[in-house]
Amino acid sequence: MGLLNRLCAPVAAFAFIAGGAHASEDGISQFTLENGMDVLVIEDHRSPAVVHMVWYRVGAADEPLGTSGIAHYLEHLMFKGTENMAAGEFSEVVRANGGSDNAFTSWDYTGYFQRVAADLLPQMMEMEADRMTGLILTDDVALPERSVILEERSQRVDSDPGAQFREQALAIQYLNHPYGRPIIGWRHEMEELSTDDALEFYREYYAPNNAILIVAGDVTEAEVRSLAEEYYAPIPANPELKRRERVAEPPQTAARRVVFEDQRVAQPYVARSYLAPERNPGDQDRAAALTLLSALLGDGPDGFLSRRLEFDAKTALYTGVWYGGTSLDPTTFNITVVPAEGVSLEDGEAALDAALAEFMEGGIDMEKLDRLKRQYAAQSIYEMDSTQGRARKYGVALTSGLTVEDVQAWPEVLQSVTEDDILAAAREVLVPQTSVTGWLRAPQAVASEVIQ
Repeated sequence: MGLLNRLCAPVAAFAFIAGGAHASEDGISQFTLENGMDVLVIEDHRSPAVVHMVWYRVGAADEPLGTSGIAHYLEHLMFKGTENMAAGEFSEVVRANGGSDNAFTSWDYTGYFQRVAADLLPQMMEMEADRMTGLILTDDVALPERSVILEERSQRVDSDPGAQFREQALAIQYLNHPYGRPIIGWRHEMEELSTDDALEFYREYYAPNNAILIVAGDVTEAEVRSLAEEYYAPIPANPELKRRERVAEPPQTAARRVVFEDQRVAQPYVARSYLAPERNPGDQDRAAALTLLSALLGDGPDGFLSRRLEFDAKTALYTGVWYGGTSLDPTTFNITVVPAEGVSLEDGEAALDAALAEFMEGGIDMEKLDRLKRQYAAQSIYEMDSTQGRARKYGVALTSGLTVEDVQAWPEVLQSVTEDDILAAAREVLVPQTSVTGWLRAPQAVASEVIQ
């Protein structure tokens, strides 16, 4: 993009917002190979670079019982080599050419990506296709990596009271559904993960008919199609791949509570989560209302809870609200309150309940809602500046059951949300019966009782 175009881009963006229109994502195409692999191409010719991603429709919530952490474990093992590449060689090739690569695991997906110069795309496809089915694992390779993920759990969870607290609260929220299992896994199950467990999981789920290829950047659909036919199409589909089905969470009919105590806790806080609906293909209205509700309640200092608890009543040092609707199954709506000095967790929770009741009874600040909608409209335009961000947005959505059309409709769905929609969503979701309220604190002294 030339200097003149760069200078004019923000003006054009604000013209879109002021006129009530939204950026359309041109240059996006999709097709499916004969072996079932879905392909999405996002053309962006501003620089001679590409992002190459392979997403698998499998994550921690798809793991067999007793093998929690196997999806993340396999993510690590995918860098251990094939007949054609030595362990670690994949990443070394990427770095030697000035690129970057990584991988990630969630409950609903596992993804691998490389960001490289556009002329390296054939090599990236060749290497990624090679390890889709050619991974070689032995105990000598796999078991040392098991020690690595155990150490990762030690650092990220076991040494962090907040992480342990969140892990326990999530397990209480989901009694039956696998979202209640930690992505990294329960330690006692991680310690028993075997090479055979990893290979079985790999052979079941790492197949082209369970994968989505996303290529974004300085490419055309014709180029990607030709390369995908050369490197990925020859890989046979797994005819034994099972339909993606999970156990359902039973209806929650009673509020649940957890108190997590650890002597390392310096700042106690209250955390609450509510079961909430996710974005569904062709039906994103409730998720859009909840997205705006979370912003109205917790959008920094201007959020309703911040104003009431931090500035008006001064009962809180911090309030936060978060809702992530992009998931395959029902998700959660989350609120955190850090009480001010001298305010107990009990009083902080009571203040939260009072503020939520006030919000639902008093209506919505329409000026604030309009401002939020303008911000989301701007965001939908500015996020197009990140090729990798756009690719990731589609990958998360497609592996969570949404379609390209759903992703492209999302900005307009947000704009169509009304005050009544938001209040209806609040009354539906923010109810005690579907909540988990947790207190994180240091151990409390137990008063001794003198028996006369």
